Amino acid sequence: MPHEGLTPPHYDDAGLAAVLPSVAAALGVTGYAGRAPIELPPARRAVVVLVDGLGYELVRRRGGHAPYLRSLLPAAHRLTAGFPSTTATSMGTFGTGAPPGVHGLLGYEVLVPGEDRLVNELSWEDGPDPLAWQPIETVLEAADRDGVSVTRIGPAFFDGSGLTRAAVRGGRFVAAKSLADRVDAAQAALRRDARSLVYVYWGDLDKVGHVHGCQSWEWGDELEAIDSEISRLVAGVPPDTAVVVTADHGMVDAPHALRIDLAHDLELAAGVRHVGGEPRALQLYCQPGAARDVAHVWRERVQERAWIRTRDQAIEEGWFGPVEDRNRERIGDLVVAMRDNFAIVDSRRARPQLLALLGLHGSLTPEESAVPLFHVPARVTA
Repeated sequence: MPHEGLTPPHYDDAGLAAVLPSVAAALGVTGYAGRAPIELPPARRAVVVLVDGLGYELVRRRGGHAPYLRSLLPAAHRLTAGFPSTTATSMGTFGTGAPPGVHGLLGYEVLVPGEDRLVNELSWEDGPDPLAWQPIETVLEAADRDGVSVTRIGPAFFDGSGLTRAAVRGGRFVAAKSLADRVDAAQAALRRDARSLVYVYWGDLDKVGHVHGCQSWEWGDELEAIDSEISRLVAGVPPDTAVVVTADHGMVDAPHALRIDLAHDLELAAGVRHVGGEPRALQLYCQPGAARDVAHVWRERVQERAWIRTRDQAIEEGWFGPVEDRNRERIGDLVVAMRDNFAIVDSRRARPQLLALLGLHGSLTPEESAVPLFHVPARVTA
């Protein structure tokens, strides 16, 4: 039985997968019109802002730093990001409108079947062909094909990156450094074409949370800056433009003193060939024939601090949504989702900078998996 506090992932109208298809439906995009997961009023133009790390629970608890977003909170949708609640997976879910088991971006680090190695789906270093790894059409591609002017705005190094090509390909890319620059670029792109969809990514809230913690004053300061720029964005878009703000995951602060390091725990490390996932959402790829013994030991040791499932159990319970055969072996033999503020690291292979992070995410707790959908409708739709 699931422990109290587990938030089952949603991949329907209560999940992150619903956001872009609903926006596309509001724009009248062929294939989405008339079947929106979330009913949004019609609009000629739309801008979608994804703020990395802007969890619903964090906005609710720290809304004093975000007066504009707080004013929208009563009407906001509370969605779940899916599992794992991590950027690479959530971007796949957001970009395709499909669950992880279908789009195949199944974690921060996952096994490349047949190659006996992990690939980091965020950095994509030495990764597979992004279009072969994630071949289904994105919502942005569908909108572009339907004649909508699609613009993606983010940091320059995103242009052509593996994750971008896998998850949010489609339309043209515009590089802009600061959030203010991205807001300016979004407003310019919206004015350029009468029927348009602009996607804006901002990642600094997540970075600040990782380094300083999501309860820190630094996190609050960054949220204040974001809130101000979103308010400016809404005030400056054409009147027939809908504005949507969402996120890929939330965050918890995981004190270092409460963590287990597999480098110093031979019992937990025994039988594990590759440690994938991340500290809040591990995926364990076991030595041949060792999966049952590994599962027994991990349940004996950490059952009270984590939800532990075999691959088959996680799939059966819908953690990844429906899983296509081509993606099944990318999932660990054992999937470990942490409760409360617990984490398990592996200093044998993780970089010191990653081990030092305080704010973490990836698991199924509401603090990590719940994300907002703020919607400011177009003022005119003609």
